Amino acid sequence: MTPTLRSPRRRQALQALAAMTFAPALSHAQPGKAAAGARNLIVAQLFDTSPAQQDVSKDLLIGSRAAWQDINARGGVRGRLVQHVSVEVDGSAESVRNALKPLLDNPACLVLSGTAGDPAAAQVVAELRRQNVGIAHVAPWLQNSSVEVDDRTFPIFAARQEQIVHALKSLTVMGVQELGAIYGTPQDHALYHEDLERIAGGMRLKLQSFQANGDLSRLGQRLTPGTPAILLFVGGTPELVQFTQGLDKQQRQRYVVALADVNLQTMIQMGGARSTPVIATQAVPLTNASLPVVRAYRETMSRLFDEPPVSLSLAGFIAARYTFEVLNDTDGALNRQTALAAFQRREAVDVGGYRISFNPQRRSATYVTQSMLTSDGRVIG
Repeated sequence: MTPTLRSPRRRQALQALAAMTFAPALSHAQPGKAAAGARNLIVAQLFDTSPAQQDVSKDLLIGSRAAWQDINARGGVRGRLVQHVSVEVDGSAESVRNALKPLLDNPACLVLSGTAGDPAAAQVVAELRRQNVGIAHVAPWLQNSSVEVDDRTFPIFAARQEQIVHALKSLTVMGVQELGAIYGTPQDHALYHEDLERIAGGMRLKLQSFQANGDLSRLGQRLTPGTPAILLFVGGTPELVQFTQGLDKQQRQRYVVALADVNLQTMIQMGGARSTPVIATQAVPLTNASLPVVRAYRETMSRLFDEPPVSLSLAGFIAARYTFEVLNDTDGALNRQTALAAFQRREAVDVGGYRISFNPQRRSATYVTQSMLTSDGRVIG
């Protein structure tokens, strides 16, 4: 896989973040804060550092950590500091299971918040169901529309189905009846092809699927004239860069629709899509929006990490802020049981203009925006 290129400042931020991340010992307090012993509230975040997920996960984690540091600086939750514990997993079910054990065994761990990325989030859902543990799994990066959400899991970001419907709405009005699906890795195909086929069937679209077998650039070059002009890409930013570099060598103009795991700014750094328009969906507001939560995100990230604003770290920031809002409004003593009960009310919450309200499927799935990387290298939206 092509390595992700990062600015020196971004590398420094990730190195600092890695230094604050640890396997599941629960003795580290928030940076810059004295440990408060048993009075600290523990909020745990699992993040997947496998090659396919590491860019997504680290952006989400940076945004969450910035939010919790800011929350602590303003007094924490009901006057108590939050110990934000970040636990690394490698993408396997066994790794998730091992990471969860010390967290679930520690009654001071109130909630799991902002699990990243999608495969790890789905594994946490399955493991909590298997163990029948009463702990809230809040705002995971759960992109798979087919995962059944139970009464312990509280997804606040639009899943893949809502993103695809939003991105293709105007195209179907224009009469598009056929869509191509490009999978970045064999794992992406195994995890998501059934989900995509179900979504396409529901939209009455014919779906052609393509697998790269390890060479995405070559796949982009060898698409035939009969391949649909609209291509839905399922995978990460490095894989999309490789695919569009091959696609750029074709004469036929195509449009690529990427989902929320893709970072358009990183695509530009890596030299992707020089002549192919790419539309990317986001499950959060645009990072230049004037909503209060977005303004707070930009200010906090600039102050704490000196980071450029990107949609995935904004998602991590919103995940932490939503967790804070519900915990801060919990009735009675604050513990794992009362926290779970507070989330299970699934009340509508306005997080600085980002409104969260749950549907009958227990998802909050209505907020989708999109940006476009034009053929001349500009990001619009």
